[in-house]
Amino acid sequence: MSDITVPKLVRAPALRRALEGTPWRRFIILAGFALAWELYARWLDNALLLPTLGATLSALWSAVLSGELPNRAATSLRVLITGYALGVAVAAVLTTLAALSRWGNEALGLLTSMFNPLPAIALLPIALLWFGVGTPSLIFVIVHSVLWPVALACYGGFLAVPPTLRMAGRNLGLSGGRFVAEILVPAAFPQILSGLRIGWAFAWRTLIAAELVFGVSARSGGIGWFIYTSRAQLETASVFAGLLTVILIGLVVEGVIFRSLTRITVQRWGQVQT
Repeated sequence: MSDITVPKLVRAPALRRALEGTPWRRFIILAGFALAWELYARWLDNALLLPTLGATLSALWSAVLSGELPNRAATSLRVLITGYALGVAVAAVLTTLAALSRWGNEALGLLTSMFNPLPAIALLPIALLWFGVGTPSLIFVIVHSVLWPVALACYGGFLAVPPTLRMAGRNLGLSGGRFVAEILVPAAFPQILSGLRIGWAFAWRTLIAAELVFGVSARSGGIGWFIYTSRAQLETASVFAGLLTVILIGLVVEGVIFRSLTRITVQRWGQVQT
């Protein structure tokens, strides 16, 4: 009887295993984008239209060393956190009322139908009339941009909670705010987290756009004002440096804060696949 040769398992090369990791794939994509940017900008040879990546990074580093860009970013983030927190708080109140009563349900449905399609930028003139030029006007439009997507996501998550889980909470004697906090919120947290992500993105881009308007009027502001003044002075590299700062802050918030929150909540609870 002849011997049967069993082929040995061939382990994947270290390079292939490394490339299969998410961080490496993202790094390669970013490197390819950066290379394409640099090559196209050099081929175009018009720094007023499109500066090279090197010139943009140089302008970014100069703005950071001078302290202007960190101060502008800190100003934007202070306003953003205030407006975002207020928007989430109001959304929590509205969705709680909607989950506990038919009147609240009808009110949330009607208000979201009316105001969710309304762009926050369209409220800038009203905010200027009501609150004047300054931080309150910015917070007003941020709250509007955050409130409705977060409220819709939260309430959609509440509706998806299984009836058996609701009955279990009722049998335990939970009602009112305790029923929402101990049953509905944990069960609907994946949808709530998605709503918080969407609300953050809406708030961030609304703030930058609003700063471009209010910064022009008040001659002060955050990153939006930095971008506007750079454009007015035809410093295109600084404009791209401001835009790159907006992107980097967004990546940090998404990659550090929301990813950590996802890992310690819904992934740990087994509500999403890892």
